[in-house]
Amino acid sequence: MSHHKPDPNKSVNLTVDGLPVTVPEGTTILEAAKKVGIDIPVLCHHPDLQVRAVCRLCVVECDGAGKLKAACANDVWEGLSVVTDNARIRGIRKMILELILAEHPQDCLACIRNQSCELQALAQQFGLYQPALPVEARRFPRSVDTNTLVRDMAKCVKCGRCVAVCQETQTVRAINTSRRSVHYEITTPYEKPLIDTLCVYCGQCAAVCPVGAIYENDQTGQVFAALDDPERHVVVQTAPAVRVAIGDAFGLPPGAVTTGKMVTALKRLGFDKVFDTDFSADVTIMEEGHELLHRLQSGGRLPMITSCSPGWINFVEVFYPDLIPHLSTCKSPQQMFGALAKTYYPGVGGVDPARVTSVSIMPCTAKKFESQRPEMNSSGYRDVDVVLTTRELARMIKMAGINFEKLPESDYDSLMGDSTGAAAIFGTSGGVMEAALRTVYEVVTGENLENLDFEDVRGHQGLKRVSVNLKGTEVKIMVANGLRNARTVMNAIRRGECDAHFIEVMCCPGGCVGGGGQPFATSRQKLMRMDGLYSLDQSMPVRQSHKNPEVLTLYEKYLGQPLGEKSHHLLHTHYSTQGKNHWAQAGHDQGK
Repeated sequence: MSHHKPDPNKSVNLTVDGLPVTVPEGTTILEAAKKVGIDIPVLCHHPDLQVRAVCRLCVVECDGAGKLKAACANDVWEGLSVVTDNARIRGIRKMILELILAEHPQDCLACIRNQSCELQALAQQFGLYQPALPVEARRFPRSVDTNTLVRDMAKCVKCGRCVAVCQETQTVRAINTSRRSVHYEITTPYEKPLIDTLCVYCGQCAAVCPVGAIYENDQTGQVFAALDDPERHVVVQTAPAVRVAIGDAFGLPPGAVTTGKMVTALKRLGFDKVFDTDFSADVTIMEEGHELLHRLQSGGRLPMITSCSPGWINFVEVFYPDLIPHLSTCKSPQQMFGALAKTYYPGVGGVDPARVTSVSIMPCTAKKFESQRPEMNSSGYRDVDVVLTTRELARMIKMAGINFEKLPESDYDSLMGDSTGAAAIFGTSGGVMEAALRTVYEVVTGENLENLDFEDVRGHQGLKRVSVNLKGTEVKIMVANGLRNARTVMNAIRRGECDAHFIEVMCCPGGCVGGGGQPFATSRQKLMRMDGLYSLDQSMPVRQSHKNPEVLTLYEKYLGQPLGEKSHHLLHTHYSTQGKNHWAQAGHDQGK
């Protein structure tokens, strides 16, 4: 790397494999090569994580020097001549891959990452179709100690991506490194099961793992079994961010809105009713918006912080239990829907609630954990029975032989299938805040909001601060995504240095578009998913939660009013310190 601070306004001229290219100062060799259409192979590198340069697959020759440099970890300089491919470089890269493969299980056909594995793709790229060295795969027991994540560390390639995202991006430190040299391992503190660590189940480790070492606990078999059982009445809800991501699994452009095709696929899979989590996102705004107004008017605990991200809730319970009263008491949209699917829907549809299996399709792995929380049974049953990630739904569609690209479009079923633009943007950072403001403004002022777009809360930026004037009443709001940024906010509240009234926090970088259960993506692709949700919002005939016709019917015929007795029982909950909080208090709570 350069030793001086690069000036992005200064240009650098170089050649890559004889091709001239001009890039800003501070550009890495890896990035410069991409400018001329050359993809240097990488394994440990991820564009959203800090450079680690441990795999050395990206080595290149610079200015004819004998020593090779890692392209991911070295900036360009004026007049540089880079060679990315020759016999020597290919030989080194093949040797590195052969050494990795020599201790990697050769069970690609039975691996969850088959055909989406970065190591497998590299082996094909370099023509390694047969082991060049004796295979002595390491033996580790597969760890399935929660219903959320599975660790198969025999497949770990020690790239360190999961460590980087857990420690640097999320500041959780549930994943660690131990030992040195040939004994170097990626593990947990004291090699404990995930359930006994600080893990908040956000799944970002699985989202950046290049192989099948960490992945979501696949529950597609349970859903197929329910669908095949004539005694079960199976309903499904789909989260906002799923509709702009599932197309990635079928080769569609990132951010493509595939709502209609997804609904058709679910109906062909055999679900009795296909509903929309957007409906309960609108319900969430009704409850959360009125809760905020109640706190503002009655001197309640401020700032009030959103509670729809379960990884975030886990984070607060582990690291900031003293600040739990700041959380909204609202359940997440998933759990609100689940409670209504076992009460409101059976009453209207004439279905025995004991027969109802409630399935949700989520961009999130922490939603699996959330659905099994003991307090999530206010309907008298388990509110949500099974949670599938976007990746799991894609696997179900492929198993059923459904050609997703060629599907016609269908509408959600009525009663709990209507939604608004406000609900659609729940899937992106800032979306919950914007949806709430669209409703709260009209409730407070009694006037129609002319401009529904609160653009200051949008974008991938990790922390945003905005003030909104509600007809003379200034409301200070904050939006945070990613747990490092959330930690900054919580530490400020602890110190008494936060004057915000309302804070939105999303556990995952970018919000749900970058959830741990989404098809694998970089920040650029997440931004395209954001754009997809905002375009969907713009196209909706109704863009405010309190104007959703089905939500209005729900309150008129069943709930009564927001924060009423029935809605309080079904749609609100409480949170408490998790038993593993002592870990956080023992020095893991950095950033104070």
